[in-house]
Amino acid sequence: MTTTAHHTHTDTPYAPEHSARLPWTELVPEVFQAMIRLDAASRKGLDPLLLELVKVRASQLNKCALCLDMHSKDALAAGESVERIIQLSAWEESRHFYTEKEIAAIELTEAVTVLTDGFVPDDVYARAAEHFEEAELARLIAAITVINAWNRFGVATRQVPGHYTPGDIKH
Repeated sequence: MTTTAHHTHTDTPYAPEHSARLPWTELVPEVFQAMIRLDAASRKGLDPLLLELVKVRASQLNKCALCLDMHSKDALAAGESVERIIQLSAWEESRHFYTEKEIAAIELTEAVTVLTDGFVPDDVYARAAEHFEEAELARLIAAITVINAWNRFGVATRQVPGHYTPGDIKH
């Protein structure tokens, strides 16, 4: 198959470049349902907009197109601005778009997602601990861990973005 830079019109907004490798949610529905329950438990008590920023940032780092599609749309539906979503990949140069609490959450997201040094640096953890009470911080770490798990399913099985509508199954 040859590809070009031009997209053709179809009934869907995007012409799929690939199909999913594996319908994992159908093959292991008990794992999918457990992930949904884990996701729901991790988000309780967290600001929904902050949570979507965290999910978008982790998905950017993990290159999970499905989760980027889903959480960008969910963030917009929840009232997030297009500008803040666009700037998220360059947040260090665009700090003025985010609160200190959001920056602490984004830094923690990067540290937990990438684990470059094999651990979360003390200064990153300390900044997050300044902005989040212990239970909220534990939930934030859980939410970051969960989106990373979703990203790994999405990337490993090459889930196709572009078909999600806010209000569909959330993760």
